[in-house]
Amino acid sequence: MADSVLAAVQTGPRRIELREFPRPRIGPEDGLLRVEACGICGSDVELYHGTLPNKSLPCIPGHEPLGVIEEVGELAARRWGVAPGDRVALEILIPCRACETCLTGRYMACPARIGGHGVTSVSQQPGLWGGFAEHIYLHPNAILHKMRADIPAEVAVMFNPLGAGVRWACHLGGVQLGDTVLVLGPGQRGLASVIAARAAGAGTIIVTGLARDGRKLELAREFGADHTIDVDEADTVEAVRDITGGRLADVVLELTPRATAPVLDALNAVRHGGRVVLAGLKGDRPVPVPTDLIINKAVSVVGAFGVDNRAYTEAIRIIESGRYPLHKLHTHTFGLTEVARAIETLAGEVPGENAVHVSVHPGG
Repeated sequence: MADSVLAAVQTGPRRIELREFPRPRIGPEDGLLRVEACGICGSDVELYHGTLPNKSLPCIPGHEPLGVIEEVGELAARRWGVAPGDRVALEILIPCRACETCLTGRYMACPARIGGHGVTSVSQQPGLWGGFAEHIYLHPNAILHKMRADIPAEVAVMFNPLGAGVRWACHLGGVQLGDTVLVLGPGQRGLASVIAARAAGAGTIIVTGLARDGRKLELAREFGADHTIDVDEADTVEAVRDITGGRLADVVLELTPRATAPVLDALNAVRHGGRVVLAGLKGDRPVPVPTDLIINKAVSVVGAFGVDNRAYTEAIRIIESGRYPLHKLHTHTFGLTEVARAIETLAGEVPGENAVHVSVHPGG
């Protein structure tokens, strides 16, 4: 058993270096996870670029870790219902579990949270808080989800983006049987939303993307989208109006990063009394919101923050069902020495690479 753990540490914008950390000593209430894989999402790209502020630098990035329990204390094993050798998916947030917010089921807004995986400083002992590492420390308050061990790691690690699709489309969007769903943005979470909406019984699913998103739009159709719109060639709202015979969409998911125009598209493309879910971060760019339009159309607008326990659980059930060819979403696998390139690949900065889902596998 090695006495040290290798991890990729971000020290500033576009600066990542490998460091060794002492292997944590595990007591009765905590544990240690050997990381199999850690997915990369758009917020990792923003943190890497420095456009999403992170006051916790230096830190170990990676907030979508999947791994195997290597050590676990007796009390922790009983509380989590795990044993050494079990595969688990790890939630991002580490709540206090004791405040009124946590005790009323709103742990994602915990004001006294211990921290979060991938965004906690290495100065907070034992330092191994992020998924871009050989091991990650399991705090007593960490939230774990068991997952079958026979699913390929690059598929199993999709629990976070698929959880986002489930929560945004079904729990916040309220997609029901026969609904028309418009997904603005064909990234991995947009494609996951297609899967979730189809599983919920949506009648018509429409996905938008740019001309360069051809492969992603093709995947959207493979996963259940009925129509795709190239927004470089067509006006989104008019295209939705034509597809729906003027009825417009029951639910619109606005998932585009940084672009502000799709917010207005979402409000114009939703039907009277429909619902718009906003999940695409704009990097603090101002977005003019026509409140009269929202009022006169009686639109419900919901902000989506992350993924919660229920969504993770349902996403893992979808993964374990084997019903969807999720392997088609995974395009790139990188080792721990290639974290910067992995993030740049997802960001579209590597010529010739057309990434959809990218993950880091520290053991290989």
